[in-house]
Amino acid sequence: MDPDLPVISIRPLREQVASQFTQQQLIARLTSFFGILSLVLASIGLYGVTAYNAGSRVSEIGVRIALGANRGDVVRLVLRGAFGLILVGLCVGLPLTFAVGRFLGSQLYGMSPYNPVVTLAAVVTLGFSALAASLIPALRASSVSPLEALRVE
Repeated sequence: MDPDLPVISIRPLREQVASQFTQQQLIARLTSFFGILSLVLASIGLYGVTAYNAGSRVSEIGVRIALGANRGDVVRLVLRGAFGLILVGLCVGLPLTFAVGRFLGSQLYGMSPYNPVVTLAAVVTLGFSALAASLIPALRASSVSPLEALRVE
């Protein structure tokens, strides 16, 4: 335009574009942080519920072990109860996800709220975190001595 104007700063286009999206990047990082935090809190809650359920069934588990159940059977019993809770949560949460995604679709730039890959990744992540959270109480319950479990009564 004017050859006499001084050049103040020369930056690559990538840096200029990135400086325009700092607020969006901060919001994305905060959202990711709170998502991970909610996953950790849900895992801790599932761990607590599973540990309480397994602890309240110590005498039943002791009887099962005394009658010939092996560790794998007890672990499956406890994990089945934990994944029953996860299944109920998914049956309630997935329809709500798609319903809310319809209203928030305008906020998702370049992304569909009905993306099956993202939904599947969320379900698989939730499944792995549920497995990790419920495996510790299941293994602890499977190592119960039948004699000590029956003495508790």
